[in-house]
Amino acid sequence: MNRKLIRPDLTEIKEQLQAPPKLYRQRKPIPPEQTNAESFYYLKQMTNKTRMVIHLKDGEQIRGVIEWYDRHALKVHRAGEPNILLLKDNIKYMYKETEEEGQDED
Repeated sequence: MNRKLIRPDLTEIKEQLQAPPKLYRQRKPIPPEQTNAESFYYLKQMTNKTRMVIHLKDGEQIRGVIEWYDRHALKVHRAGEPNILLLKDNIKYMYKETEEEGQDED
């Protein structure tokens, strides 16, 4: 009786050795440092000339329209008062004037 020698296919063994082990999970990619969401928000409010209410960290409240912004500051146009340049570090939060309690949004 003639016996046939069975040899494993070497390409399969090489692929198994080169493939990363399935025990380790793939890491999620690091999110981008800049999402441009802030820029999009400011541009939208500037083009619509939306009246904003800006609360500062010291409790002061500024009302007006954002004229321009950069990385560190906002320039706010105020009706009947001088324009003001606000450093972003001093801003606690802001919202649209139409979102105040008791007012209906159009």
